[in-house]
Amino acid sequence: MEGTMKGIVKEKAEPGASYRDLPIPAIGDNDVLVRVKAAAICGTDLHIFPWTAWAQARVTPPMVFGHEFAGDIVEKGVGVTEFAIGDRIAGETHIPCNQCYQCNTDNRHICEHMKIIGVHVPGCFSEYISVPKDCLWKLGDSVDYNTGAMLEPMGVAVHGLAETPISDRNIVIMGCGPIGLMAVNAAKIMGAKQVIATDVIPAKLSLAKEIGADAVLNTSEEDVSESIFKITGGIGADTIIDYTGNVDAIRSGFGWLRLGGTFVLVGLPNREITLDLTSNVIYKEAKIFGVTGRRMYQTWEKCEEILATGHFQMPKIIGGIYKLEEYEKAFDALKKGAPGKMLLIPC
Repeated sequence: MEGTMKGIVKEKAEPGASYRDLPIPAIGDNDVLVRVKAAAICGTDLHIFPWTAWAQARVTPPMVFGHEFAGDIVEKGVGVTEFAIGDRIAGETHIPCNQCYQCNTDNRHICEHMKIIGVHVPGCFSEYISVPKDCLWKLGDSVDYNTGAMLEPMGVAVHGLAETPISDRNIVIMGCGPIGLMAVNAAKIMGAKQVIATDVIPAKLSLAKEIGADAVLNTSEEDVSESIFKITGGIGADTIIDYTGNVDAIRSGFGWLRLGGTFVLVGLPNREITLDLTSNVIYKEAKIFGVTGRRMYQTWEKCEEILATGHFQMPKIIGGIYKLEEYEKAFDALKKGAPGKMLLIPC
């Protein structure tokens, strides 16, 4: 497709971005062109926009960023037979090589040569995006575009929950950002005995309570350890899942874990962390799992199952909806701690 489109571009190796005209991207034989109907701002974008050290080490400007989106296929390459023009899809962030050991053993989400949409290749903060066919998930008829744009981060939440039994367990969700909130809601649907949510922002804790948390604890205002042991009858949490990446929070969390419990690490710490392995891991016989992204496509199937229950409260986890050109307002709302996901809608 020829012509131009509007998009948000990280122009230079410095804070900020620009909204301007761009060429509609070309597609290869195994790609599709998607007209973006909704895109969501991710924590990754909160590194790229202000140009943090994380972004400086990974992103090469100029480039359109953003990677959480849903839309319609408007053009496809000759090698694409699994999808049709007009299909409604959501985008998977991981671009696997399909040749390495991990890809050949059904672990494409940890491909040895992984590329990421919106980090290594142009992203979705634009009217159109070129996407490899491996990165497409066909939306069900009942799934709207806004929900479709949220499926990728929902998958991170669900992948974290899937690494350990949830049913009839006391689960602590550390961090009530959008992914943590989705984990709270999903854990209740998956049959958790009690879901305990922690954060430092009252508005986020209030939303966690509204969508299913049995208890919410402000780590800056109360003795969380005492509260968790009281809630769990002096035993401690069966499972703790960290979505914060906060080093101090992670250290504290291991103290809340029961003997034989499970700790799942999803959030990305920005520095090394030291742990008391003897007391908090070895003597406890604690199990530790690291989780990244989503399994392709087992996690997406699980997300569909959860949505099909009718109990997942996605609209409440959407914190705001902005036109694509209003991206600065959306980023500012997140900077100020507004709860939920911010969506950008191309006109």
